[in-house]
Order: sequence, then C-alpha cells, then structure tokens
Amino acid sequence: MENEVVESKNFIEQIIEKDLDEGIYDHVQTRFPPEPNGYLHIGHAKAVLLSYGLAEKYGGKFNMRFDDTNPTKEKEEFVESIKADIKWLGADWEDRLFFASDYFEQMYEAAVKLIKKGKAYVCDLSADEIKEYRGTLTEPGRNSPYRERSVDENLELFENMKNGQYSDGEKVLRAKIDMTSPNINMRDPIIYRVAHMEHHRTGNKWCIYPMYDFAHPIEDAIEGVTHSICTLEFEDHRPLYDWVVRELEYDMPPKQIEFSKLYLTNVVTGKRYIKKLVEDGIVDGWDDPRLVSIAALRRRGFTPESIKMFVELVGVSKSQSSVDYAMLEYCIREDLKLKRPRMMAVLDPVKLIIDNYPDDMVEYLDVDNNQENPEMGKRKVPFCKELYIEREDFMEEPPKKYFRLFPGNEVRLMHGYFVKCESFVKDETGKVTEIHCTYDPETKCGTGFTGRKVKGTIHWVSARHAVSAEVRLYENIVDEEKGKLDEDGNLNLNPNSLKILDNCVVEENLAGASPEESFQFVRQGYFCVDMKDSSKEHLVFNRIVSLKSSFKLPQSK
Repeated sequence: MENEVVESKNFIEQIIEKDLDEGIYDHVQTRFPPEPNGYLHIGHAKAVLLSYGLAEKYGGKFNMRFDDTNPTKEKEEFVESIKADIKWLGADWEDRLFFASDYFEQMYEAAVKLIKKGKAYVCDLSADEIKEYRGTLTEPGRNSPYRERSVDENLELFENMKNGQYSDGEKVLRAKIDMTSPNINMRDPIIYRVAHMEHHRTGNKWCIYPMYDFAHPIEDAIEGVTHSICTLEFEDHRPLYDWVVRELEYDMPPKQIEFSKLYLTNVVTGKRYIKKLVEDGIVDGWDDPRLVSIAALRRRGFTPESIKMFVELVGVSKSQSSVDYAMLEYCIREDLKLKRPRMMAVLDPVKLIIDNYPDDMVEYLDVDNNQENPEMGKRKVPFCKELYIEREDFMEEPPKKYFRLFPGNEVRLMHGYFVKCESFVKDETGKVTEIHCTYDPETKCGTGFTGRKVKGTIHWVSARHAVSAEVRLYENIVDEEKGKLDEDGNLNLNPNSLKILDNCVVEENLAGASPEESFQFVRQGYFCVDMKDSSKEHLVFNRIVSLKSSFKLPQSK
C-alpha cells in the first residue's frame, strides 16, 4: 500500500528479530546491571530505557540486577538510590530483583568446573608481574610459570584461597586461554582475586570475589537473559564473555550486544569528579540540580517522559558522538508546555501602586491555566491597588524600543487593565522603591475594549495576597567557554552555576504547591518545587529550564 508506514528498526532490534526468526531464542529477556558504587546518571537512563524498552516491545522480561562483586566501593545507599531512579523512569522489573552476590556459590562452583576442565589455574605472580607477562598490543604475552600446575594442585590452592589462607594479592585464579591472542582480554585474564573485605550483603562469608568479566556472563546465563545489552567499551571483552558461557556449557548462552554511550556536552558524569564536588561542598549532594544524575534531574524538575523523549531522539547506534545539552532542555519544554499551568511569579519585585484604584477593593480575575490547552481550565487570581512587578519592567530613562513601563507610558497588566506610569519613588541610594500609576477601568481584559492599543504587557502579583518564595536559578556547573577540564585535569567550574533569589513573590494559588510539582512562571521559564529544601513555611523553586531555546530539532527529509 502506498501510505503504509515502514517502521525503522535499530541494529539491536534487527539482531533480536533475526534471533527469534531463526529459533536461536524463543523469547526476549534483558537486564540492567549497575554496580552500586554511585548514583545513576543520564547515560544510564539510556541503557535502562533501551533494555526495558526492548523487553517490552517483544513481550519479554526485564531483570534488575546489582553487580555487587566489588565490596570496596559499594554501599546500601547507592542500591536504594538506583532502585528509586529506575522505578521513577518507569522500568518495571516486577519480581525480578537480583544481586550478583546471590550467585557467589554458583560462581565458585563454575570456577571449580573450569579448573577441572584444565581451563583455569591459580597464579602466584604479583599484579605488576602479571601486567609485565601480559605483553602489549604489538607483542604477545608470556605464559605464567604457574600455568601448568596440575588440576589437583589448583583445586587445593583455590580451596585455600576461599578459606582465607592467603593475603590480598597473594594469589589469583586465572582463565587458561591464549597468552598470544591479539585481544589482550583473552591473555589468561584474572577471574578471581583474594579480598578480605566485608560485603554489604554477604558480610564476611567470602574473602574471594569474582572479576566482572567472569561474573557477568554467569549472571546472565543463570537468569535466562537472551540479549545482554551493554556499551561499546565492552566490545573487546565479548570474546571472553562468549568463552565463559561456552566453557561452562550453558544450555541457552546469552548474546552480548554493544551500543554507543550517551555523551552530553559540558556535563559532569564521572563518579570521582562528582564525589569530589560533594566532598568539597561545591554541590549539596549527588542530587544537586546542577548535576545530571537521574536523582539530580528529577530534583531539577525533569520528568520521566522528557528523558524518554530525549533517549528516543538520540537513538541507538555504534558510533560515538556527543549530544548538545540543549536537546535535553528542548525535551523538557516539549513535555511541560501543554501539561503545566502558567502562573505569575515576580523574581525581583518592586511595588506598583495604582493611585486611582479603590483602597479596599479586590477583584478576582479569571485566568486561563494554559492558553495553549483550554482543557486545563481557569483559576481566580486576586487583583488590588498594590501589586509587585519585575524591577526590569520599569526604567526611568528607557532606550528605544523599550515598551514596558516608564514615566508617561502605558502598558497592560497581564489579565488586568491598562496602567499609565505617573511617578516613582527612590530611596537614599537611588533605588526605585515604588512606581505610581493610574488605571483605566474601561480596559479590563476580556471586555472587548478596542479604544487604543499598547505595545507592552507585564505580569504582576497582588501585594496583599503574595506568597514569599526562594527561587534558585541554575546554569551548567562547567564553564562552557573554558571547556570541561583545565590543563591539570580539574573541572573548570562556572562561578555562576547557582544564583539564589530569596525575596521573590508568587501568586497565592502557589501557596500549597507540593515537592516536585512544576509550573511555568510566565515570561520566566519552567520551575518546580524543590523536593529537598522546600516546605509549606518556606517555598523553594528550582528553575528547570528557561523559555527560550537555541536548539532546533532536525527536519526529517
């Protein structure tokens, strides 16, 4: 048919469909396996949503698994934060929450099986010696002098490793593969090391721990994972992944597929950088809204829908590239623009007094919650003699083409009346403290007044009904002009990454705003209630994103 839409499939979907068509697998099962040594960031969101989305698309299952094989860096705090982030993104693992540590016994038995097959041996070389023996990209490695130990000797030594008879680094278990392989990962890699460390789940039960390259394929195979989706840096490790599942003779070996990582321009995702920012007090935690951890994006006011839109726009490929942060901002604007009410807030207030308006009169004006989405209805906004307007909306001596308020000029107060500036008052420092106006009662918005026109419209908040608020304006924590890192490898920090405005006023309808609730402040941007510091007594709003964007979505051809 002429109008039939042909669905474009990415290379991973093509592989999965080929596997299903050829009967290699009869179902699809994916997983997301983070190490609980930090908070997830925007790049992890792509990995989570990709694996979950593939399982969902093909009627399969999605596993959540913590790769907790390295007790030196792992914490329960990170486990809980990761679970919360993934639930918030909407990836549902149902009852399939696993930990690599669940399989420590099976991994030990798998190592024993390799020893019995003559495919693994205990090595006494030090870490430096192993590195020296490994060779280089241009020179083959050399066999360890311990490579030809007998099966019985290896079994006994490995048992002794498990029983705590050796100190950290004294002995390792290595796979016996090929020290001349052009792929360095295949040159008898270490698969177990001695580490006398307390594990956050197994305590002191184990003093040997599997290496990731050995543990990961075993975990996938045990759980019935069919397609193990990971990032490109694991491409060179795939032969080892395949070797492990082949030598351990699993009935349905999983398949590893690699895709390109998500890189955002001028953002900080490295855990050691974020850890230093936290420890130095430059940010107030892993969820500081200037970061791009998922927790930080959530606190900033990003939505799961906006992140999903972003991931879809970025797409899936094998080629590494960086994405402009402006694309992420474009996605949150697109998501919020028809969903959120447009409220009035004044961030730098100066009082405006309408001299000819009755002193005690209060009018409740009907205001559209969102002019682009009539289904969101209307609300009542109080209007009275004394208002607050933005300080930048008045100038004593304006330049040309300044259409806001100045002596003798008339503007419309949004949703209200025309007002004309008659005079103003300054304090002893020369700062304007009051602007005095008169209003024309015939010009009320919605009455169809056509007598004359004004070029400027400004927003306002009723002084009598105003609610005090703190507003935080965020910029990139990295100085975009200088680049991410200086010559010494330190972050080039933006000194203006956070600006706190503590004397803002918002309309009374925002008094009961809840943490994470978001709004458009007219003419200002999108803002959300801070989930950490805001309270009923002290409202705190974070700017999610400004209204204007430099990003243009590419036109499809």
